[in-house]
Formats: sequence, structure tokens, C-alpha cells
Amino acid sequence: MNQRQKLPIGIQTFSEIRLNNNYYVDKTPLALKLINNGKHYFLSRPRRFGKSLFLDTLKELFEGNEALFQGLDAHTKWDWSVKYPVLRFSFARKNYNDPESLSETLNQQLTRFEQNFGFKQQFDDAGSRFADLIDNLSAETKLPVVILIDEYDKPILDAINSPEIAKKNRDFLRGFYSIIKDYDAQIQFSFLTGVSKFSKVSLFSGLNNLKDITLDARYSTICGYTDHDIDTVFAAELDGLDRDKIREWYNGYHWLGEGVYNPFDILQLFDERAFKNFWFETGTPTFLVDLIRERQISSLQLNNLSGDDELLSSFEVENITLETLMFQSGYLTIKSVEKVEGNDFYELGYPNLEVYQSLNNSLLKHLVHDGGAQVRQRLQLSKLLRANDFDGLKLLFQSFFSSIPYHWYTKNEIQNYEGYYASIFYSYFAALGLDVTVEDCTNLGRIDMTLKFNDQIYIFEFKVVELVPEGNALQQIKDKGYADKYRALKQTIHLVGVEFSKETRNVLSFEVEQA
Repeated sequence: MNQRQKLPIGIQTFSEIRLNNNYYVDKTPLALKLINNGKHYFLSRPRRFGKSLFLDTLKELFEGNEALFQGLDAHTKWDWSVKYPVLRFSFARKNYNDPESLSETLNQQLTRFEQNFGFKQQFDDAGSRFADLIDNLSAETKLPVVILIDEYDKPILDAINSPEIAKKNRDFLRGFYSIIKDYDAQIQFSFLTGVSKFSKVSLFSGLNNLKDITLDARYSTICGYTDHDIDTVFAAELDGLDRDKIREWYNGYHWLGEGVYNPFDILQLFDERAFKNFWFETGTPTFLVDLIRERQISSLQLNNLSGDDELLSSFEVENITLETLMFQSGYLTIKSVEKVEGNDFYELGYPNLEVYQSLNNSLLKHLVHDGGAQVRQRLQLSKLLRANDFDGLKLLFQSFFSSIPYHWYTKNEIQNYEGYYASIFYSYFAALGLDVTVEDCTNLGRIDMTLKFNDQIYIFEFKVVELVPEGNALQQIKDKGYADKYRALKQTIHLVGVEFSKETRNVLSFEVEQA
């Protein structure tokens, strides 16, 4: 059996991992493929996916630090006699909602480069200093320069709630990044990483030779761990853990090639030996939740959104598309691809149980101001379901809808009451990580929601009425024979008709029959 090694939790420095007996998944074959097949690259991946570590690996490779690569694929395939000058920038260290932060961090990094390489500052503006560094380095070493930029988009994303600052930072960066195009002859290789992909018009207008490998199947595993990695590199960590559960919780990210696990989750799991929402809890998606509410996107729709190449690879300060934001930030992934007339159309959905459960829980928390009550209600929901206490379930949901502040309705003009109320039900079950299907197709129509739980089937139909229960929701389930789809499972089937009052904004009727 493989020997256990140190878990590189939070370590983004290649040398530290290699020198301190940490686990390392060899990404050097992909690094060599990039270097041998191109020159200027861009990669978008969600936060905490290993982008910084890959960039640091490239830095050590180009600087010729051979000892760090012993036993790795690149060791016998790289010319270690050549040591390229490397300029590695990172925008990770500051919050850029302050208008001065961007120029401060760039000046700090440029000053460090000038001091390290022994050059005197000749200019005041960042772009000219960057260009001067490239000029001087290539002249002194007689070698082209390597440019590596980590979290290139953070100065824009940090200020996304302050559009004027975000646009100012974007315009500043556009000029800075254009230096890479202008000095192409003196550059050996460049690689930019970030969470979002801004269009070439808005940010990369001067860098049209940049190769975007975000949706290139050849590089789909450049960040993250594959099934093979889990079963080989981390084999010593698997004892006592349910392998299928690891896959259900943390696998499922797809960029058109082989799927990968979130590395941050995997390392935390092996450390704590418990399944938790590790990645999700490191960044509260307040802006995302606000956008979902503002645009009245039902949680029922989030697991079934669509996009194409242009939509998924273009993020704009002035026009933020929900599908783009959720895909690029890791809350949705590509579930399937359909080619039509030379175009690729992508079906998007939750990558795994962690995101499915956590995002819906986050949506609920932003709807109810009493977080403690919301937690208690989720716990009670599980207990009531296990007991099939339908009277209790009715009271629970009435309590939940009563807890939504009145001013929320006055600030939001709800266009689809039925969808809104149904989404509340769905998010409650989803926040527990339960197996829920919405708009479940049969040959006679679509079931609003189906829950599979505790070896039983629950079929829900939702209706909005005025002040008097009509019984239409339950009757529709029976009339359309929705239960027939599940009879072959030989499990108990519960038909649940739920009627909401548009007037009282609450559950009016909750009828249940066994099929």
C-alpha cells in the first residue's frame, strides 16, 4: 500500500510541496504540452482549484530548478541548461474595491522585480515599467522573458458591486496586459489565469493572440484531480471513506473533457475524514444570490440552464449574465453538449452534491432573516419526512412562508407565483441534499416535483388559488396518472397536492394520498 504523505492544504508553492513530502499530482505533462504547442495562453477556473500552484510549477520549470522535478514527467524531457527570466504577477493579495489598490499592488510588485533583477526604475506608470523590465531582462540574459499572471481578474471582480471602480480597474488592466502583445518578440511564453473570462473587446482588445484553453478538452484536467489521481496518488487516504460518496460530493466538474474533483475539497476531506461543504464555505456568494433574487430566477431553473461558447466565455461589468457568472465561478458545470449547425450548445447543472445542497441553503438563508429558525426548520423537515408526518409538513411550510418578511414582497414584483412558491419547497429539500427532480416528464405531462427519499416516492403538484382550497393540485396528479412512472420501483408512492393562496402568501391546502 502507498505510504501516506503530508496533505498540501492551502499550499500554492510548488517548491514547498516537493521539498516537504507533500502529495503532488503531476501536472507537468500538461505544462509541456502547452509549452510545445503554443505561446500565449489564458485559463479560467473557479477559485481554489489549483491555478496558482500550476502557475508556480511553470515558474520553477522555466527557471530551471531541476531538483524539484525529480521523478516527474518533465524531468527527462526539459532542457535544464536554459534558465529563462520569469515575471510572475499576482493580484490575490488585496481587495480592489478601493480605487487606489490596483496601482498600489502593481507598483509594489514592479518595484520588487526591479530590485531583484538590479534595474533602476525609469518610468512612473505601470505599463512603461512593465515594458522596461521586459526590455532589460531580454537584453541582459539574451533570452526571451516568461510572463505569468495569477488572478488577473480579481481587481474587477472585487469591485463588481461598484461598477465605476470595476470599469476603471478593467481599463487600467487593458493597457497593462496589452504590453504582452506589443513585446511578443521578447516573450518566450505567457499564461494568464483567473475565475472569469472577459471578452477580448473589453479587456483583451490588445491581446488578440491569446489562446483560451478554458474549454479545450485536451486541458480539461489541468486543474483538479481525476478519478485516477484519487485512486493512485491518494490511495493511502481512502481507507474508511466511502469511495462512491467522495465521487457524489466532490466530483463532477467538466470543461468538455474528463471530469475532475475540486482539490480543496479532497484535501480537506482526507484531513478531517468527514463530508462537509468545504469549498462552498470559503466564499459566500452574496453577489450571486442577490443577482438570482433580483432577476427572479427560480431555484427550480438553476439545475437546468443553457449556454453556448460566447455566453460561457464572456463576462462584462455592464451586463452580467447569470449563466456565465454561475459557470465561471463553479456553481454550474457542463452536463452535456449538443452540436447544431456547427454550434455547441451546453446544458448546465450542479456539479455535485456539495454545490447543490449548499447553494440552495444559501438561497434560503438570504430569504429568511432568522437564520436560527431556518436551520431548525431544515432539521424538522428531515424528521417529519422520515415519519411521513404530513400534517407536520404542512405546518412547517406555513411557518416558513410566514417567516418571510413582508417588505420582501413589497420590494419584489413576483411574476410567477406558482414557480416562486414551488422553488421554496424545492430549495428546502435540496438544502438537505435530497434526491429531487423538477418538471419530471411523463407521457401525459410534467410532474412539478418528485422526491425520492427513504425508499419512498413523493409526487408534488403545486397550484396557486385565491382564498378557498380547490383540490385541483391533487386531482391533476391522479387524473394524469403521474404515479405510473414509478410503480415498477415497488416503493410506496405518496401523491401530494399543495395549493397556495396568492392573497395570504402561504400554504392553503396540503392534501396527501397514497397511489
